[in-house]
Amino acid sequence: MKEMKTDALWEHLHWLTILAEQGSFTRAAERLEVSKASMSQKIKELEAMAGVSLVQRTTRSVRLTSAGEKLVEDLREPFARIEQSFFSVRDTAGPVRGLVRVTAPVAFARQHLVPLIGDFLREFPQVRLQLDVTDRIVSLSSEGFDLAIRHSDTLPETHVALPLCETRTLLVASPGYLTQQGQPKTPEDLAQHNCLYYPRGVESPRWAFAATHSSERVQVRIQGCFATNNSESIRDAALQGLGIAMLPDFSASEALKSGSLQQVLADWQAVDAFAAQLWIVRPWAAQVPRAVTTFAQWLRARFAHY
Repeated sequence: MKEMKTDALWEHLHWLTILAEQGSFTRAAERLEVSKASMSQKIKELEAMAGVSLVQRTTRSVRLTSAGEKLVEDLREPFARIEQSFFSVRDTAGPVRGLVRVTAPVAFARQHLVPLIGDFLREFPQVRLQLDVTDRIVSLSSEGFDLAIRHSDTLPETHVALPLCETRTLLVASPGYLTQQGQPKTPEDLAQHNCLYYPRGVESPRWAFAATHSSERVQVRIQGCFATNNSESIRDAALQGLGIAMLPDFSASEALKSGSLQQVLADWQAVDAFAAQLWIVRPWAAQVPRAVTTFAQWLRARFAHY
């Protein structure tokens, strides 16, 4: 065989990595959209150039020799970088496009994020959004998410965190409950009320408050007939007149606007309950798809005056 120039080997080497990935000449040829004969010929040419056998062929599958395994292992990272670089360059041309996978807390997603998604998709019609709605803190890297909206004071150091908007913790109750049970005047009065709360371990629930016009701080042991780890469920229980609920403002805002819930103890700020900030979090990466950065920037602009 006529000696081949090194720069003529790139396609051969790429096809070898696909063969290793697929495990058979047939599947590799289908992946590359070439004939099985072409696939086989490329590998023979590569072996001839290398002077060693790279593939052990059987009737049903192929296995790499030790030389083939070493070559594929050495090629995997460079080819991945080449692919990433190509898509990064392509990403800068033309309209913003691609899939963005997002995870967000239930109440925030349902009440504030989803109502805005139509505006974003009309502005960027070649972007696709996949939204996972959960109050669970998911692993972005292992579960394949591009972005997370987090309501937390604890953020992973290995990720990039961008502030989305500030939040407040509110005490709310239905007008009917307050008419029947009375309006609490101080945090200590909550001990005489049915309180709807997030369960946090097995200890007796306590709510802590700081006065908005002084340095006074108060901690109150509360009790109630209903506890759950979802703020919308607590809100719905409050709407039924079951008691006084402690909620993040984004979960209670619509009910407060409509008057179906009223704020309680407005001169006191709950502390150590919910985070004071919503964040956009993404795994650190040298190259970030333009669709991901565009969606993050768009969200920050829309929630700048939330």
